[in-house]
Amino acid sequence: MTICLYDTARRAVVPFEPDHLVRMYVCGITPYDSTHLGHAATYLTYDLLIRRLEELGHEVHMVRNVTDVDDSILPKARELGIPYLELAEAELTRFRADMDALEMRPPIAEPRATETIDEIISIVERLLDSGHAYLTHGTAYFDVSSFANFGKLSQYSEDQMVRLARARGGNPDDPHRRSPLDFILWQPSGPDEPAWRAPFGVGRPGWHVECSAMSMQELGPTIDLHGGGTDLIFPHHECEIAQSESLTGQPFVRHWLHSAMVAYEGEKMSKSLGNLVFISDLRETVDPRAIRLALMHHHYRSGFEWHDTDIQDGTALLHRLVAAAQCTNGPDPAPFAARVRAAIDDDLDAPKAIDALGELADAILSGGSDQTAPAVLTELCALIGVDATRAL
Repeated sequence: MTICLYDTARRAVVPFEPDHLVRMYVCGITPYDSTHLGHAATYLTYDLLIRRLEELGHEVHMVRNVTDVDDSILPKARELGIPYLELAEAELTRFRADMDALEMRPPIAEPRATETIDEIISIVERLLDSGHAYLTHGTAYFDVSSFANFGKLSQYSEDQMVRLARARGGNPDDPHRRSPLDFILWQPSGPDEPAWRAPFGVGRPGWHVECSAMSMQELGPTIDLHGGGTDLIFPHHECEIAQSESLTGQPFVRHWLHSAMVAYEGEKMSKSLGNLVFISDLRETVDPRAIRLALMHHHYRSGFEWHDTDIQDGTALLHRLVAAAQCTNGPDPAPFAARVRAAIDDDLDAPKAIDALGELADAILSGGSDQTAPAVLTELCALIGVDATRAL
């Protein structure tokens, strides 16, 4: 069996054919706020992929980082009047609880930016020495003109990249940059910000270099699959490619997979709009399995709107699955099982997979003579990360 996945760089659904060991890096959270539905939808995508790869006999090493020092968490900690690492620890604890409740596969490693400083400094130093970076006014910038393939992932025009850099935390108008698209590798720290001593100055790392350091430290110079939300394609992942491949001379990522954004009741879900739906809040009144099933009604590449009524669909399906799993007979489950697996293998088509699963549950509840049907249903539920044996 071959899984086919959309590759962002190739703009096509292509076979994903890794070796037995699959090296996967998924961009994790910046822990300055709680886990919301956008996070859950993103990590569910990779969890479903991991479960199917494991069923096919692969060993998956998934690394998910923690960006515990950057331009987002520091001002939030300042606003709250607490140390930034205290804020990070509190939100990371809540995030892990949410992931556990949603039955997400845990990463084999969860490196933190603040624990990877030595590797980051080494990378910046080597990029400076090789001419891929330059130092001015205490800030080290990556020189994008030194990397001929800059833009190969996003395939955006230079004007588009400049606009997105400006909108997503960059400062392309900084007069100290040689080019508006040059990005920060290392910068001086503010008076109340954490700082580390490096040969090129006291300061703290830029955002993009943190992920290159953490992925290479845990998985080596080339990884099979790199994931995250579509908002990370540019500048974050584009910059990761440039600095990583300039450093090693090897391909950084074999397959790029991105999940689309989630909106809420007609508006983009974002911290700035204050319309985030937090998993920890939902879990107070809803079975986490229903949250998972509700999210799976949407394909990972199709940006969707979450409505408060969506959880009703997930809850209704969960009730049918649990009830069917307790039955003793049903129809021949083989055609349903084939449909579930074929849907997952076809670019992680979760909506088709749970449609087939729901039809199997309905058929079991209608009767039949095949005693294996409930067990197969339970097995398929486990494949999509839902324990149908646990009572409601």
